[in-house]
Amino acid sequence: MENILTIIQNAIATWGLKLVAAIAILVIGRWLAGVVTKIIKAVMTKAKTDEMLVKFLGSIVYYALLAFVIIAAISQLGVQTTSVIAVFGAAGLAIGLALQGSLANFAAGVMLIVFKPFRVGDYVEAAGTAGTIDGIMIFNTKLKTPDNKVVWVPNGKIFDGNIINYNASDTRRVDMVFGCSYEDDLSKAKSILEDLLKDDERILDDPEATVKVSALADSSVNFNVRPWVKTADYWGVYWDMTEKVKLRFDQEGISIPYPQRDIHVHQAQAA
Repeated sequence: MENILTIIQNAIATWGLKLVAAIAILVIGRWLAGVVTKIIKAVMTKAKTDEMLVKFLGSIVYYALLAFVIIAAISQLGVQTTSVIAVFGAAGLAIGLALQGSLANFAAGVMLIVFKPFRVGDYVEAAGTAGTIDGIMIFNTKLKTPDNKVVWVPNGKIFDGNIINYNASDTRRVDMVFGCSYEDDLSKAKSILEDLLKDDERILDDPEATVKVSALADSSVNFNVRPWVKTADYWGVYWDMTEKVKLRFDQEGISIPYPQRDIHVHQAQAA
């Protein structure tokens, strides 16, 4: 009986110390992982790294360090870490095969953050949808549409397709088409359009705005009106110019043709 008690006491003493050591490694290691992650984030922030990239890489570093801490704690209990690593590797391979789409989205998210085709706040068109970038997550990108709907788009679809970033440059060209009747004074209509562009302070002098006859259409002579503006002024200029042209043309007697059909009725004579 005394031998059994001695064995139990020795086992408790041995495994108890190992268990305490393993718990200590877990607690201290987790704390150190958090400290190291904060230091890395601070250094990246000081280097003016993109905020999304800082958060993304910070999470990866933290969980990678945490994995090393867990393995170290397990080895303290006398478990062979090589077998543990092999189990993790096999599990990772199985999970990777089962989640190929998710891993592709993860890789695409990394590429989007690294190459930065857009930033948070940019208005983009990608993967068949358009909206303002609200966040770049690990697997998805969050967009807000102009009518305030939220769209979650898989990163893989965005990275594999065409991306149109409407905020990538400081300036944009506003493309508008206005028409006048064939009976109207063409030079007068062109002069009115040029004057309206000059009167708008939002329109840039360089590059110079253009007003050119673009087509002799079926019912109108069309002008291509293309001023350059700051990106933030794009829609304001577009809407205001459309309204101003209509009002000014009406004042000056310039007609804006619209599709119409003349119907001629012939009265048949009785035989």
